[in-house]
Amino acid sequence: MNIFETIDKTEHEEVVFCHNKDVGLKAIIAIHNTVLGPALGGLRMWPYKTEEEALKDVLRLSRGMTYKASVSGLNLGGGKSIIIGDPKTDKSEELFRAFGRFINSLGGRYITAEDVGIDVNDMEYVFQETENVVGVHQVHGGSGDPSPFTAYGTYQGIKASLEKRYGNQNVGDYTYAVQGVGHVGMELVKLLHKDGAKIFVTDINEEAVQHCVDELGCEAVALDDIYDVDAHVYSPCALGGTVNDDTINRLKCNIVCGSANNQLEENRHGDELEAKGIVYAPDYAVNAGGLMNVSIELEGYNRERALRMTRNIYYNIKRIFDIAERDGISSWKAADRMAEERIEKMGRVKLPFMSQSHVQFSGRTKNGTQ
Repeated sequence: MNIFETIDKTEHEEVVFCHNKDVGLKAIIAIHNTVLGPALGGLRMWPYKTEEEALKDVLRLSRGMTYKASVSGLNLGGGKSIIIGDPKTDKSEELFRAFGRFINSLGGRYITAEDVGIDVNDMEYVFQETENVVGVHQVHGGSGDPSPFTAYGTYQGIKASLEKRYGNQNVGDYTYAVQGVGHVGMELVKLLHKDGAKIFVTDINEEAVQHCVDELGCEAVALDDIYDVDAHVYSPCALGGTVNDDTINRLKCNIVCGSANNQLEENRHGDELEAKGIVYAPDYAVNAGGLMNVSIELEGYNRERALRMTRNIYYNIKRIFDIAERDGISSWKAADRMAEERIEKMGRVKLPFMSQSHVQFSGRTKNGTQ
């Protein structure tokens, strides 16, 4: 991979490689665009097979965060970070504190939060080295785990998609194939169950699947069989790329709407879904609830405001569908158009964000005082 040629094509502002062999840290921070504000995006820990695979993932994810923030109306840019390692065996205090120092060296251009393989306790270690962290424990003025808000936003996206496809928002009248019941997927299943929906679930974590079966009345299916389930909605809530050449013709759903990032392996798969008559709710607009929630920490956290903001995802998805119909384009193109137009307009009056700690806006301190 030609790194400079790659980041030129993806239009990234900055890519930082973080290495501390004494604590086993190999990490990458990618800042895609800061026209709207400082880059905010989660930290993912994953045992990538190669360093090239890790770089490709962080570049793709950080670009998605730019679009997510823009389409959500937030004054934030897009960034992401990854740590190469197994979250089950490689975590340590020194690892996360070393990573926190790298974040701190960026002077506020990048703000991190939790993502796949990371929990709020890991963020506490990062927070000891930098104030440019959101999603820490509430005792420190943070909002805690953002997963319930991501799930709630996904639920709003499902309602908008049901209205688009069926003309109503009666969640409990339909069936759902949920791929992945981790932090977000589990919360989504709880919301769907509360409405009386029939739910099929799968996950590599057999205990989580069994919990859904025993406590939430779900039906378990094998990992690869989730694509063949005859359900109204396929909801990918694990890793990305599950709508691809191998799976797209197996889908029996009428709607694809879930919390996973980068659900389309390639953009053309969004066009293919539409050609099959399947409504696709663009992932980065659907799963923005967690970002909306933690963004409020920058001004002083208020849970009720976070819930109100997350409910707007319903209207954002409806607007994307309206743009798609108006312009005769696929929904993924409509979402991109909506995001790019806002960045372009704001770019006329703002320069890329350079350096300012976000706590100067929120007044948050490490002992939780305001």
